[in-house]
Amino acid sequence: QVQLVESGGGLVQAGGSLRLSCAASGRSVSTYAMGWFRQAPGKEREFVSTSSYSGRTIQYADSVKGRFTISKDNAKNTVYLQMNSLKPEDTAVYYCAGDGDRGVGTATPLEYDYWGQGTQVTVSS
Repeated sequence: QVQLVESGGGLVQAGGSLRLSCAASGRSVSTYAMGWFRQAPGKEREFVSTSSYSGRTIQYADSVKGRFTISKDNAKNTVYLQMNSLKPEDTAVYYCAGDGDRGVGTATPLEYDYWGQGTQVTVSS
């Protein structure tokens, strides 16, 4: 059984940085695609970034491109989301997700099989 646990969220001023971690258990993150999504109050869950099983194919939402970086540490079985130059509109609950059937992730939440509990990120202006 795959479990994903996020950490690293918090309150930060605009322009600041945070690094989110997603610790996986039950299956190696090197064997399936991983993604990050976020959901702000009253809004649908939206795609942030995805990494293929190998880490070679990476995608970002246009809204975070150039500011966020997804990475994997296979030895720690952990996926990270480094978030720089944060903006108030980045405020949301951030979720990591795993697509157990695909080696290359998509931007569609319904394609993902495993989800963490989420971590709150709040960016003040």
